[in-house]
Amino acid sequence: MESRNPIFSRRGTAGQQTWSTPTPSVQQLNDMYGTPSYAPPSERTMTIDDVVVRGFMTLGTLVVSAALSWYFDLGIVIGGLAAIVGLVLGLIVSFRQSTNPVLILGYAVCYGIAIGALSQAYEARFNGIVLQAVLGTMVAFGGTLAVYALKIFRPTPKFTKFVIAAGFGALGLLLINWIASIFVTGGLGLRTDSPIGWIFSVAMILLGCFFLLLDFSEIERSARAGVPERYSWLMAFGLTLSLVWLYLEILRFISYFTNND
Repeated sequence: MESRNPIFSRRGTAGQQTWSTPTPSVQQLNDMYGTPSYAPPSERTMTIDDVVVRGFMTLGTLVVSAALSWYFDLGIVIGGLAAIVGLVLGLIVSFRQSTNPVLILGYAVCYGIAIGALSQAYEARFNGIVLQAVLGTMVAFGGTLAVYALKIFRPTPKFTKFVIAAGFGALGLLLINWIASIFVTGGLGLRTDSPIGWIFSVAMILLGCFFLLLDFSEIERSARAGVPERYSWLMAFGLTLSLVWLYLEILRFISYFTNND
């Protein structure tokens, strides 16, 4: 009877070729029996809860840093230097898609210091504006989350391309406006208390909400795809970045309509 064992059944035709293997050495036997018979577990996949926890950690670090910057009155100069360092760290995380928590929390610390110094300067000129901006940011975040959770609107690939292009376009306009302000007071008027400035600020706030929609969509898609758990840090970074954008734009927009007496 022909054997069904795949090792014994591997013969040449008419039984002319047989298989033989060299006798294993003592060291080889030790290695064979010393190797575990199970495969090591793979990295845990990311869940939405992971993103929530990392988001609270990242945003909490930013808020605490901002509060300390305000309390110790670090000033605009230190705040500006911290913003530059935070920008560099943010660019590294963004372009390298880094999941390193040190870089991401470092960004949160630096931007927290910058936001604390800037918020203090705004509060000194417009009493109560910071609380209004914080509440406005919370409302914008909650409204955007509700729109996404209730499936009133879900980002499409075409919408995603539009938002990304609009983001680069807005940054380009800000750069041109800054260069123009060197030669003409107010530059293009995009950051002045004028109808052009109001419209641009509203557009920037809407763009921040659009980026939040993309963040929510990316978090849900990644969780369903089973990406590794470490990517929850990158998702938390994206959410924090969008919230910083929203807060700063809302702060500026409110300042246009706040009495500084």
